[in-house]
Amino acid sequence: MAAAVPSEQRMANQIAANLRHVPGDEAAEAIAGHIRRFWDPRMRARLLELVENGADGLDPVVVVAARRLTPSQETPTG
Repeated sequence: MAAAVPSEQRMANQIAANLRHVPGDEAAEAIAGHIRRFWDPRMRARLLELVENGADGLDPVVVVAARRLTPSQETPTG
């Protein structure tokens, strides 16, 4: 029996699929923006763990987007 795909991976890949028509860098920024705005910090942390651990099946643009979510890449607000 195949292992279940983590929900964060499934959702991030769905976002990427919906943005397939957008050029790569723009798509990565749009995915990162969506995740920043709508995902709980725990969900973001789990996605980052998946990326760090090289989870099979992550869309490459999701990997780029996730790297934009690291603290050094976060845009200050205010």
